[in-house]
Amino acid sequence: MTDVSPLDLRRGARACAVATTCPYCGVGCGVLAEPDGQGGLKIRGDKAHPANAGKLCSKGSALGETVALDDRLLAPQVMGREASWNEALDLVAAKFAASIREHGPDSVAMYVSGQLLTEDYYVANKLMKGYVGTANIDTNSRLCMASSVAGHRRAFGTDTVPGLYADWEEADLVVLVGSNLAWCHPVLYQRLAAAKKARPTLKVVTIDPRRTATSDLADTHLAIAPGGDGALFNGLLARIVAQGAVDSAYVARHVSGLPEAVEAACASDLGMTGLSAEELDAFYRLWIDSEKVVTVYSQGINQSSSGSDKVNAIINCHLATGRIGKPGMGPFSVTGQPNAMGGREVGGLANMLACHLDIEEPAHRDAVQGFWVSPEMPDGPGLKAVDMFRAVEQGRIKALWIISTNPAVSMPEADRVRAAIEGCDFVVVSDITARTDTAELADVLLPATGWGEKDGTVTNSERMISRQRRVLPAPGAARPDWKIICDVAARMGWGEAFDFDGPAAIFREYAALSGVAGALGRDFDISALAEISDAEYEALAPFCWPLSARKSGGRFFADGHFYTKDNRARMLPITPRAPQSQLSEAYPFRFNTGRVRDHWHTMTRTAKSARLSQHMAEPYLELNPTDAADLGIKPAQLVTVESPAGSAILRAMVSERIGRGEVFAPMHWTGQTASAGRIDALVAANTDPVSGQPESKGSAVRIRRFSAAWYGFAIAREEITPTSRYWAKARAAKGWRVEMACDGEPEDWVEYARDLFDLPKAEAVTLLDPARGIARIAFIAEGQVLAALFAAPEPVAVSRAFLTDQIGAEADPALMSGRPGADRPDPGATVCACFDVGVNTILAAIREQGLTSVEQIGLALKAGTNCGSCRPELAALLASATPAQAAE
Repeated sequence: MTDVSPLDLRRGARACAVATTCPYCGVGCGVLAEPDGQGGLKIRGDKAHPANAGKLCSKGSALGETVALDDRLLAPQVMGREASWNEALDLVAAKFAASIREHGPDSVAMYVSGQLLTEDYYVANKLMKGYVGTANIDTNSRLCMASSVAGHRRAFGTDTVPGLYADWEEADLVVLVGSNLAWCHPVLYQRLAAAKKARPTLKVVTIDPRRTATSDLADTHLAIAPGGDGALFNGLLARIVAQGAVDSAYVARHVSGLPEAVEAACASDLGMTGLSAEELDAFYRLWIDSEKVVTVYSQGINQSSSGSDKVNAIINCHLATGRIGKPGMGPFSVTGQPNAMGGREVGGLANMLACHLDIEEPAHRDAVQGFWVSPEMPDGPGLKAVDMFRAVEQGRIKALWIISTNPAVSMPEADRVRAAIEGCDFVVVSDITARTDTAELADVLLPATGWGEKDGTVTNSERMISRQRRVLPAPGAARPDWKIICDVAARMGWGEAFDFDGPAAIFREYAALSGVAGALGRDFDISALAEISDAEYEALAPFCWPLSARKSGGRFFADGHFYTKDNRARMLPITPRAPQSQLSEAYPFRFNTGRVRDHWHTMTRTAKSARLSQHMAEPYLELNPTDAADLGIKPAQLVTVESPAGSAILRAMVSERIGRGEVFAPMHWTGQTASAGRIDALVAANTDPVSGQPESKGSAVRIRRFSAAWYGFAIAREEITPTSRYWAKARAAKGWRVEMACDGEPEDWVEYARDLFDLPKAEAVTLLDPARGIARIAFIAEGQVLAALFAAPEPVAVSRAFLTDQIGAEADPALMSGRPGADRPDPGATVCACFDVGVNTILAAIREQGLTSVEQIGLALKAGTNCGSCRPELAALLASATPAQAAE
């Protein structure tokens, strides 16, 4: 019998559409995925899914382009060599058991991810807390949502999102705080934009130090000073009281702590906001006079050393006015990952138990241990992410298992974390690829199934549980994460407790445990599904929890029932604090981090799509024009950014949308995609004392121009890794594109290019001008372009879209010019990734067709008609495209 390759297995996958869920942000969009017969997938939005009604963003639309197997981990590896599952799992179990036996259960740890499905998360939590007996299991959700969890628990008694997405559409006012919704949650942005268009009286306010794409939807943008959010909402609370807008009856019956919260609010310094008295007054009047208010917040609030307090400052205002849990009212946390909520629900954080039970509460610990019939149960919280990797560094954690995440890139002080992992006695990494900064440090690599191959459930930001269903066969020896964890548990002697035959069995046990939690007065209860059959699980439709005999779906807290010991909500006295990293003469800039529109986390998935790399193809630093001029930095030059923790080399993006003294960089680039783009290496490991969440948006940095002897742009049919000081690479449709720069010039440009592309014998076409420092070298074989390098003393001005189209094509006469001939217009940098529409194409259409609206651009070019996340950029092009400008 001949072996069948993983790709051949995929090509044979049955062509039928499968309803599943997108693996990106917390919106939780429904997806219809269908094998295309070539190993990939056809993707479209699921119109029947209530979260998105058929809409998908650029990332979701490109999912079919990200399932290629070229870099997949297809078999276990032990110490760098391929191994059997038995050998790898035996070793993992033996090493963990030995560490527990010799050093105690707290000598081992697990670091997991919001990319896991709920069933994976559940068995990981059960193994560590119930059987190993340690709470040293934490998740990368600690980096994005822990402050929201802490704020909810302090105010409500449980980690409960009170409202629903529908509230945004019913509100009179939607306030977006620290949320670039247009780029980070595009489908929710489109829902909000559609609601505003249908009902123009709906007001939108954005609160963000940067003027982002989301701000273009807003009636008002408040350019708040970094760290000023707590003072802003304290000021709002003081104004609520001063204007008599407190819902006295609701507060008297259901809320404690108002006097103390108001006293602290009145003592706050509103100067921390950086806003004028007029701006503050207008915002406070609008908020108070709009009965139906939804305050949406995200990482700009959470990723702070006072993130929990900021969350409670927002919640205080809603509790004081009784604007919570009713249609169109409430605080609303939007999560960053597809299953951050599911992980929170199963106790994936080190300081929680499953089903919103409290690890600090003896009755809750006893209930979970009794349900699991487990031998152990920790009596307190484990190590949160930053502390966990400190313990690894110090040698207190001897065995570490990292699942579906990349902390060597994404953790603050990433260089230090990478060194800690490298120095750990025993490291296991479960992932879909060996090509991550973290996987390179592992002693054992375990091949996991990825999106499209996994089966289970996820929970989105509005508490909606949806099925993620398998569409493609698992490649090679890859296994589901739940299965890998259960196999290790069995080898450690706990096989009976982990003898699940599939995700449906895990879900049943989880639902039954939620019934125990419900009986203890907890909010998370889906016990109506405790006896769900395999067939019913397979067909499970999206639903918002809870789902029990007590309550089904809907909103929380309008009835005034909370989950504290006295069933009353808590308002907290908040004293606003500035970011922990102090600006100084040595480090004068406030460093903000975040995401770009078309990439996701550390790009193990999105970097596979050439289309998604066209919008932002390399790491960059956004800075104000005045700051750039003061530093002698021109647009598109490279800059070195340094903090006490680390450094990076980034492309300068000079922009009026960011304030003086502030800079911004996206988080996505890794050691595989750029030479010096790991921006979390610069981020100080300052954390919120309550939530343990790192302050990813408040470090202090300094900036200087990178002294490049030359800049370069390269195209190649095969992947290359330059030796230049700076490089950043991205996929193109038929190969690769690479930005480069170096502080020393080669002695021989042609030989340098031959070595770069590993083409010692290919025909070279050259254009060399030593006096001007220009070198252009292309390599041709049988008339086709194999590779080309364009170098100059300044950032290379060529048409990147034209050149990437030349890879593998017949050599164009215009190739060495770097631009298409006069008969073929240059589309320019990509604006609409969904339909691959460039800026020059859009400007030409505006000029030649007299287009005056985003809708007209959509009719003419399709741009902005799919996910809509480029619509703010289209609007900006319209605003700037005077006839004189468009003609340039």
